Amino acid sequence: MTRAGRGGLLGGVAALCFGGLQGPALADEIGAALMNGKPIIDARARAEFVDQDGFAEDAEAYTLRARLGFETGEAYGFSFLGEFESVISLGPEKYNSTANGKANYPVIADPEDMELNRLQLTYKSIPDTAAVLGRQRIILDDARFIGNVGWRQNEQTFDAALVRNASLPGLTATYAYIDQVNRIFSRESAQGTFDSDSHIINVNYGGIEGLSVSGFGYLLDLEEAPALSTATYGVRGAYKAELSPDWSLNLAGSYAHQEDYGSNPASVSLDYYMAKAGASYGGFSGGLGYEVLEGDGTLGFSTPLATLHAFQGWADAFLTTPADGIEDFSASLGYAVPLDGFVKKIGTSVIWHDFRSERGSGGLGQELDLVLNAFLDNGITLTAKYAGFDGDAAGPADRDKVWFQIAYSY
Repeated sequence: MTRAGRGGLLGGVAALCFGGLQGPALADEIGAALMNGKPIIDARARAEFVDQDGFAEDAEAYTLRARLGFETGEAYGFSFLGEFESVISLGPEKYNSTANGKANYPVIADPEDMELNRLQLTYKSIPDTAAVLGRQRIILDDARFIGNVGWRQNEQTFDAALVRNASLPGLTATYAYIDQVNRIFSRESAQGTFDSDSHIINVNYGGIEGLSVSGFGYLLDLEEAPALSTATYGVRGAYKAELSPDWSLNLAGSYAHQEDYGSNPASVSLDYYMAKAGASYGGFSGGLGYEVLEGDGTLGFSTPLATLHAFQGWADAFLTTPADGIEDFSASLGYAVPLDGFVKKIGTSVIWHDFRSERGSGGLGQELDLVLNAFLDNGITLTAKYAGFDGDAAGPADRDKVWFQIAYSY
């Protein structure tokens, strides 16, 4: 569907919904929806530094991301959300934004851009059902397969039609047709958007306290990336048990099988599986994880619509799965403490990764990730974050990344 077609469709839906309403009644409903609406204010300033082997220059990026918008209340079951997003550089662009042509620097994928981030119409008059049409944010389960890439300044959104139903007790079924993927690389990049003919299906059961089980099928057909056009079918489960007022146990596991789909010229048959176990006591938490994305020697298991930064290390050394696949062993330890006064909470965590090839189990490297967050009582969050990847002979280049960030959301 073209952009003009999408705009016409939104307009047609609005005309169909409100066309039969007469002056005063319609005006009252719209007035009430506006009065019950809420502004969207989201700002984030960040300094990011990258020292990566293979580049003579280190990268430095000072960027500001601002999102401004408005979401109305409901009128006859309908609500409307519009949001603009702007990303600007606050200093010299000493980094490869993927759109500025500065390939002599390491990549920091935060190009300058100004765009319509979200524009969606939501309908909720059908019992236990919500339908969303337009440019929207979609995050499913842990965002391992479908997410918004929220860490980057320009988030990923979708031009889509989505329906979510919760008619059956404990069960939530989601279907989305994705017409276009608006990626993090901006409109200036040749890879900034994917024209899509993709179907997203996710059914989640949460009727037992502490338990969440999902079954999914993600059928991706991406015109600009046919090699990433795949059908992925899988299950995911997560369980949290409160063992005492202080102790809790967290378990999670997932399995998926991936095949070629749509315009993909290759033959694909790959698996994914993950297992995690963790525990927390008071403010302390810790856990172990094991995640595998298979490779067949030519292709690796792909998750092109995922929030990739959240997985396999914050240094982003494995945004593309190696052809021989990857095994990720991880261990984490964290501590969070609530406070009284101007600082409401401080949290910190450390994560260690050991990466190996799935085929042959050769070493790919190790990574250490550290983060410190301070949550203030005025809605501001301060973050300092580090990622250090030390690659083995068969792995990607060594790199160190540092971030300092201040964020505000209303």
